[in-house]
Amino acid sequence: MRHLRPAVFLDRDGTLVRERDYLADPDLIELVPSAVEALRALRGAGFALVTVTNQSGIARGIYSEEDYAAVTAGLDQILREGGARLDLTLHCPHHPDYTAPCSCRKPGTGMHREAAGTLGLDLTRSYYVGDKVSDVLPALHLSGRGILVLTGYGPDHEPAVPGGISVVEDIGAAAALILEERAPR
Repeated sequence: MRHLRPAVFLDRDGTLVRERDYLADPDLIELVPSAVEALRALRGAGFALVTVTNQSGIARGIYSEEDYAAVTAGLDQILREGGARLDLTLHCPHHPDYTAPCSCRKPGTGMHREAAGTLGLDLTRSYYVGDKVSDVLPALHLSGRGILVLTGYGPDHEPAVPGGISVVEDIGAAAALILEERAPR
């Protein structure tokens, strides 16, 4: 039996990059200040790093798959230049008001399960980090650990955070909490 490694599943907008409504231009990418350092620390601790992002702007016709791909490539380049990289980036281009329901749109777990199959991940030892309740609910469904960050929409979502989900200032604080919990005892 192969050993499965844990991951940190990260929302993109409002968690890794500053929130902009329907980000479709790579020139507008602005990282949250602690993002690069957090990703480097998590990778150094052995975590797979996976971005899972709802992109309803595609379903709404606000931007195209090509626009999304350009932003993804731009973010990957910025992270590489900072010495950080993601193992996998997945997105859900659907919205139930515009497309049929799907299993990939968070809080659904389709993207997380796809990443687990692709990368050999242990979902129960993984962390689920984002600025919306829908980003962290997969942790409860998959027996992992959820962390809401107070960047992006986090302050608006904090009152609705269910029990068992931690709330921290930003991705840097989320990484610190993860590393503290994973420290040898």
